[in-house]
Amino acid sequence: MSVVSRARGGSSFLSALFATSAVAVIVSAGSANAQTAQVPAPPAAPEPASATALSEIVVTGSRIRSTGFTAPTPTQALGQADLERNAEPNVFTTIAQLPSLQGSTGATTGTFSTSSGSQGLSSFSLRGLTPIRTLTLLDGQRVVPANITGVPDISLFPQLLVQRVDVVTGGASASYGSDAVGGVVNFITDKKFEGFKANVAGGVTTYGDNEQFLLQVAGGKAFLNDRLHVQVSAEYDDEEGVPAGGFGEDAPGSRDWYTTATLINRGVTNDGSPQYLYREHAQAYQYTKYGLISAGPLQGTAFDQNGNPFQFQYGSNGVPSKAANGAVIGCYSNGGFCVGGDLSGNVGVGTSLQSEIKRMNSYGRIAYDIDDNNEIYATLNVARVESSNQPNPGAATTGLTMSCSNPYLPASVVAACAANNITSFTFGTSNALLPRNISVHPTRTQYRGVIGADGKFTALGTDWRYDAYYQHGENTTNIHVRDILLKNRYNAAVQAVLVNGQIVCADPVARANGCQPINVFGGQRPSDAALAYITPENGPYQHSVQKQDVASINFSGEPINGWAGPVALAFGAEYRREAYHVQGDPYGDGSAASPYTADYPADPLLATAGNNWYAGNYHSGAGKYNVKEAYAEVNVPLVNSEAAGKANLNAAGRWTDYSTSGTVYTWKVGATWDTPVDGVRLRAVTSRDVRAPNLSELYAAPVTTTLPNFTIPSNGTPPPGQPAGPGALLVLQNVVGNPNLKPEIAKNASLGVVLSNPKWLPGFSVSVDWYNIVLNGGISSLSAQQVVNFCYAGLTQYCGSFNFAPPAGTTPYVNAQVFNLASIKTSGFDIEASYRFDIPSVPGHFDLRALATNTHKFVTNQGFPGGSVIDTAGQNSGATPDWKVLAVQSWSSDRFMLSLQERWFSDGVIGGQYIECAAGSCPVGRTAADNNNYPTIDYNQMKGATYVDLSGSYEVKKGLTAYFKVANLFNRDPTPSPQPHPAPGPNPAPSPPLGRFSPPRRPPPF
Repeated sequence: MSVVSRARGGSSFLSALFATSAVAVIVSAGSANAQTAQVPAPPAAPEPASATALSEIVVTGSRIRSTGFTAPTPTQALGQADLERNAEPNVFTTIAQLPSLQGSTGATTGTFSTSSGSQGLSSFSLRGLTPIRTLTLLDGQRVVPANITGVPDISLFPQLLVQRVDVVTGGASASYGSDAVGGVVNFITDKKFEGFKANVAGGVTTYGDNEQFLLQVAGGKAFLNDRLHVQVSAEYDDEEGVPAGGFGEDAPGSRDWYTTATLINRGVTNDGSPQYLYREHAQAYQYTKYGLISAGPLQGTAFDQNGNPFQFQYGSNGVPSKAANGAVIGCYSNGGFCVGGDLSGNVGVGTSLQSEIKRMNSYGRIAYDIDDNNEIYATLNVARVESSNQPNPGAATTGLTMSCSNPYLPASVVAACAANNITSFTFGTSNALLPRNISVHPTRTQYRGVIGADGKFTALGTDWRYDAYYQHGENTTNIHVRDILLKNRYNAAVQAVLVNGQIVCADPVARANGCQPINVFGGQRPSDAALAYITPENGPYQHSVQKQDVASINFSGEPINGWAGPVALAFGAEYRREAYHVQGDPYGDGSAASPYTADYPADPLLATAGNNWYAGNYHSGAGKYNVKEAYAEVNVPLVNSEAAGKANLNAAGRWTDYSTSGTVYTWKVGATWDTPVDGVRLRAVTSRDVRAPNLSELYAAPVTTTLPNFTIPSNGTPPPGQPAGPGALLVLQNVVGNPNLKPEIAKNASLGVVLSNPKWLPGFSVSVDWYNIVLNGGISSLSAQQVVNFCYAGLTQYCGSFNFAPPAGTTPYVNAQVFNLASIKTSGFDIEASYRFDIPSVPGHFDLRALATNTHKFVTNQGFPGGSVIDTAGQNSGATPDWKVLAVQSWSSDRFMLSLQERWFSDGVIGGQYIECAAGSCPVGRTAADNNNYPTIDYNQMKGATYVDLSGSYEVKKGLTAYFKVANLFNRDPTPSPQPHPAPGPNPAPSPPLGRFSPPRRPPPF
């Protein structure tokens, strides 16, 4: 929870700064107009049209701009009051709470990752279709991506001048183009703001972490007789994040909910018992905090922090087998887990619960009115986001072969080696001896400029609206990983010998190139020289640049006066160019490909092909494409009478030509009917939508790994020139993009009913919409073995992806690529209701609002032979619980506002693929494919949760308002999300892992 306080408006800039015992109230001031200083009530109706009194409604779900037009596509709106009331330092957090937004990424996701490049990236996902299938716009315009997957970072958007956010919960590709499969999120800024306003906020969790400080200022003024309008804003947001826990089960702060909930794979099928077992306090028995001999006669010998040997305590009453494979009798050999025992070496809780975020944003807009109906404008947005996280503590290493002659070994272990007639043993360690844990530091910097014109003109006897713009954006992302091992150097450093009475690295080549020995038996800190050798200051590094250019022109008018009203028409064209290049460091990428070799000295121990880091092996790549588009949309009034109501037909079509994948067509057809029944409207829409392959899928930076015993299939027919199976050989697996990908095609449909402000209950509105989305040709990946197996099975489209008989002197290879394979089918309901009312003799107004999304079905078909078909609706470890609800109750008067908010998601399952059964009742005799795709499990349940937030505000004086918020009021713990390994923390969505916020212990620095 966050107790967050902030203030805006006033008559003298930053007049006071003080804290109370209940909340930190930070007052800022300035000369703001009355409209920006007040806290307006939320809209009573669920459609954005209800939030404004404009005569011409601009609805994000359509390009039509016409008086009285109602779009058939459901649209949820969050106004300025909603954003202010939620009092979040980043509006992304407020918007992502909408139930229809499922699977959005933010500061609490991806924190266990080193190599993804998505840490701290805030991007929206509608319907659980992932961010790549949700289009996010700023004032109806595209924004340069902040990641090669094509998604922008909301943290880079200017936020203080946001007037409204529209969320279109249906396909909108015909209106807006590619990526709008799940829908559109459109940020709409206040382009006529005049005056000054400021926000200052601070907060901290009840555990003393994630301290936050936010400062936002904005000003606007008109010049030249109100013809020149200038607006500027600046923001600084510092969120310290929640640090990682340590080893074992010690969560950060005094949090006590972490229990290493794990799905243990027995590795046994068709015996009537479940293959997977849900267990808490799982123990990985191949390593421990300061080292463990994990196989052979000395198995079970562990080392404490001082390097003293002791007998390791296995869970499950396990007994070390002393065998070469390291099995533990009584434990689970598949995956290597016991339950209970000594958990001190577990690393799962050592993941940041929330990334640190520093957000700096500046925005300016200047507009000049050529006349009363036309303006030209320019905007510039310069923003930077710095993030950091810890993916895990130490660097767990298993399977090391250690010599019994290692001079760091205690004498008792050396003697035990001799007594058992062995010269080496197998060893694993969490590497808790490292003084600093791995940390990942992405920095995204965005430059975005727009020049444009909009207005109206008269042609063919009617008025027309137009808008045209050109946008250029660049996003530069630099990722630094610190304190991470170089694998080959580490392996050399742990193998120590005595030479002339000195402990040195055993390998003379390593010694000649700076190797310094380390003692891995215990917790002795390595020397500075040894740390510099195994974890050099120049760690993994990636530099990437995204560029986007867009030129667009749009027209809208009412050229025909039909029998039921004017026929509205919108049409336009757009050209877009996307490009990226990415470069990695030579240790990860390979010496020949990287431009940074001067900063990374050559070392004969390291592979020139790259992949030398423990993690974070970034690779270089580049790609580009362009898109030409044209569209038209029409709205035809069909009925307009008191007896029959008012009905209209809306249709749109778009032609799109991609330089990479050719031409594709999208369309939509919808209708609305304001029935004669008081306040009742029916709406329906169906559409064909697309998502074009992004630059990452088309031109992924290649990653090459060696597969030493790759299997040539024994069944099927080899393609010409390739060997027949069975057999095995060493091959190179190249993970590469696929420039032959085609756009994904989706069919969207929705059907709804709206009751709005009926005479019998003024102020009440409710809408219910059913939706159905079917996506085909979904882009998904295949492993190298699957590619070859499918080719030998007769699927010739995969046969060009490998060559087992290459020219002499070259190595056989397989290209593991992405293909248009998968399909997704999802359906469910959206419900939204609001009610504004007054109570006699009670001052102020009461507002109730609730939004709910039911995911009835979310079926993913992998699309290849032997692949799975899984319904993940109700899977609480993912993004699509059965039900998500957001409810808000607020009371507001002239000076006070008090609000209570509840977020709830229903009970569900761990995974839709599992078959829950008890021992002796599980299905037997199943095929290997069924056992792999639909494994049995003894417990497949995940509880839902309710989170309550409290917020309020007080108008200190006209133009000066103080806010507070307490998030997660009752400090509800997150719901654990078990995985088939010791899981890294809780399920980040939909369970927030931070706990309650409490007042700052001191006012934030100003």
